[in-house]
Amino acid sequence: MASPEECSQEVLATIPLIMRTIRREVRREHKPDLSVPQFRTLAFLYHEPGASLSQVAEFVGLMLPSMSKIVDGLVERGLVARETCPEDRRRLGLTLTAAGKSLFMVARRAARARLAEILRPLSASDRAGVVNAMRNLREVVAASEQAAQQR
Repeated sequence: MASPEECSQEVLATIPLIMRTIRREVRREHKPDLSVPQFRTLAFLYHEPGASLSQVAEFVGLMLPSMSKIVDGLVERGLVARETCPEDRRRLGLTLTAAGKSLFMVARRAARARLAEILRPLSASDRAGVVNAMRNLREVVAASEQAAQQR
């Protein structure tokens, strides 16, 4: 049986490897046109249309000035649109344009295909274990995040 400390060590050792694979695939597919922070921004806005700059910055893990520069670049490229929120006219929400959705979907498909290729040598049972572990990990991390936000 693995202790929580051993488990956390494996998660911390594995995530950078996975992120490097995603980064390499996104860059290979889109040349230097799409960085990982840009990809993560598109991913967040795909799932959270109308999010604020602060929400995106928190998700991507950047300070507001850095996130603002990334969003400015995505807006200039026609991938993201700024829209006034109907509930609060002072607040701007960020949404993907059709071009942004398309680019995100292509990049995500490429990253998923590469990860699937990497995972293919695992036995069906091991792959099922990975799926189960990732679902469980996502649930406990999401629950921890939600509890932290309520404090």
